[in-house]
Amino acid sequence: MSTFHGSPNFAHGQTETIGILLVNLGTPDAPTPKAVRRYLKEFLSDPRVVEVPRLLWWLILNGIILNLRPRRSAHAYAQVWTAEGSPLLVLTRRVAARLQQALDAARPAAAGRLLVEVGMTYGNPSLPVALHRLQAAGARRLLVLPLYPQYSGTTTAAIFDRVTRELTQWRWVPELRFVNGWHDHPRYLQALANSVRAHWATQGRQHLLFSFHSIPRRYLLEGDPYHCFCQATARGVATALGLAPQEWSVAFQSRIGRQEWLKPYTDIVLTDYAQQGPKGVTVICPGFSTDCLETLEEIAIRGQADFLAAGGESFSYVPALNDSDAHADLLAAVVLQHAAGWPEAAPDHDPQAARVAATEAQQRALALGAER
Repeated sequence: MSTFHGSPNFAHGQTETIGILLVNLGTPDAPTPKAVRRYLKEFLSDPRVVEVPRLLWWLILNGIILNLRPRRSAHAYAQVWTAEGSPLLVLTRRVAARLQQALDAARPAAAGRLLVEVGMTYGNPSLPVALHRLQAAGARRLLVLPLYPQYSGTTTAAIFDRVTRELTQWRWVPELRFVNGWHDHPRYLQALANSVRAHWATQGRQHLLFSFHSIPRRYLLEGDPYHCFCQATARGVATALGLAPQEWSVAFQSRIGRQEWLKPYTDIVLTDYAQQGPKGVTVICPGFSTDCLETLEEIAIRGQADFLAAGGESFSYVPALNDSDAHADLLAAVVLQHAAGWPEAAPDHDPQAARVAATEAQQRALALGAER
């Protein structure tokens, strides 16, 4: 039996493509304790996510967390689940479709040669499944595009680990490029600023709170650049909006456990604002490319309820960029920037002419070898 994964009866000369692997965190298959437990076990077993000695963490995870958390998390997922399924998965697929359209429009001569496929770091559709689909479509060059604008070892690097682990089992490994992030890309900052402006046009202008997913502070001290990238994003958007320092702030959400995480904590900031002012707050979560449990339930539902209950007067949430035109155009620009130099991504690429030229070059090489 073969050790490496290949293609049975492989047809040499197959048209080559660039595979764009669009990756998001992942989601349970259903808002039920059983499905959530399965998802959390995979997610929280990743040493990139929780850096604790493995035996100790196995005991904590399987003995405590997976017995208590799934039911509570399932209830939270049920608050945001749609008729189409998980918001994160539904929206990620829409983003992929819009990105494919943007790439086809930007490179019409290469339409069908830059193929977008969705994979999840945890859950379904899995990264191996997505990679095999791209392989079957002739992807000899692979661009991995994590949907995390701000790099972190807990998220972006976890994707790198899983993609490369899968590729070690392939017979023909594709050329590989990996996008680390775009926290300060001009199109990204402008898209966020425009999103806030459009929101304020209907909801009214208020103090702008940037809420990013948190990570343990120890990771920052050991070299993870995520905190710095979050601050840079917030500064860039605030500058684009022309905000004074007192008109905006940064906080971090979704912490778990007893260790110190990046501060200030969003829930505490919202409580302080509700009691002491500003009494009106607009929250945006720029670290999330698509809306999900952490934005819809934690911020838009629970965060708003807690803020108003603590004495706040006005709260609104700015949706993620999701499948907007601005987001698709931004991601297409990122893809084409990182795919530069690959023939399929060239503006005037003609696949048929490229194959003819390659065949002629091969024939010339063979003829030259025969003469020698």
